[in-house]
Amino acid sequence: MLPKIPLSNSTINIDLKTEISSIRKDSIHKFEDVLENYFNTENKKVVALNSGTSAIHLALILSGVKKGDEVLCQSFTYIATVNPVIYQNATPIFIDSERNTWNMCPIHLEEAIKDRISKGKKPKAIIVVDLYGMPAKMDKIVSISKKYQITLIEDAAEALGSEYKGKKCGTFGDYGIISFNHNKIISTLGGGALICKSEEEKNKAIFYATQAKEKTKHYEHKKIGYNYRMNSLAAIIGLQQMNNLRQNIKKRREVYNYYNDFFNKIKGINLLAEKPNNYFSNRWLSCIEINELETVVNKEDIILLLESKNIESRPLWKPLHLQPVFKSLPYYGERVAENLFKKGLCLPSGSNLKNDDLKRIFSTINKLL
Repeated sequence: MLPKIPLSNSTINIDLKTEISSIRKDSIHKFEDVLENYFNTENKKVVALNSGTSAIHLALILSGVKKGDEVLCQSFTYIATVNPVIYQNATPIFIDSERNTWNMCPIHLEEAIKDRISKGKKPKAIIVVDLYGMPAKMDKIVSISKKYQITLIEDAAEALGSEYKGKKCGTFGDYGIISFNHNKIISTLGGGALICKSEEEKNKAIFYATQAKEKTKHYEHKKIGYNYRMNSLAAIIGLQQMNNLRQNIKKRREVYNYYNDFFNKIKGINLLAEKPNNYFSNRWLSCIEINELETVVNKEDIILLLESKNIESRPLWKPLHLQPVFKSLPYYGERVAENLFKKGLCLPSGSNLKNDDLKRIFSTINKLL
């Protein structure tokens, strides 16, 4: 069998025996310092955690989201963006995407806010996503969040290294989320980070992430806490991997450019493109949209043929408002996210893809075309 070409893997080149011997308690703090220096925006503070999902949960807690509250959520994303809303016994309100970035539509966002307020239920927070590494229309979404005084959480789990108008993704909201899962642009073999506005908020997040232990000699607990802190080994891996971030972004953007050159010659297949001047994507995943009225193939044809050559691909996210677990919840929008799900496909985009891998992918797709 041909060797597998995975959708997205991070390359980790460290000597674990050497690194394990150097584990120290301050490794986590050092990793946080490196991340704070990297983001270097408005004195943002960073908390290293065991996952991006944990970071979203803590952001909701710090935002005061509680039972009965409503949170406006991007529908076109992975379920981990929204599950923490349920952890807080709050209600997700789903918002459709817009065509340019595939992210939350500012028009439908404001429509939802006005409608929820008219029903006597002002939303407590907004969770916007920078999907597949593409920044959302952050200036408009930030403006709406400020206009209605609603806390903004930016889920940049897939967008480390991406920028909008020269500002790094993860730093636009009141809180930002980063993931270091094994398939992200850099990995700590599982992990995430919460970006906050102040040292005080950072300390609160650490308090909740370490079982909410009060400052007493014995174990005293007045609030419910969680086991969300990043471990020291993951932090050491993260310190090493941050050195590879720029190179990984460069490689993934090169992969995107190869796909772009290939599909430019084929009518009816388009990639998610950056709009001029404002958007810089880390190209975490290269995604195509297939117009079956203009081409001879469909999404399923490509998936099955790639699979037969041991090449991994994946449909775009199924919108959360279509998921059985959320089917009864409010949704504002049209059919943008639904159509993207029907027509879209993620292709192998890893930082360690070789030219021979790309040739195999292109020659396989060519058989259909």
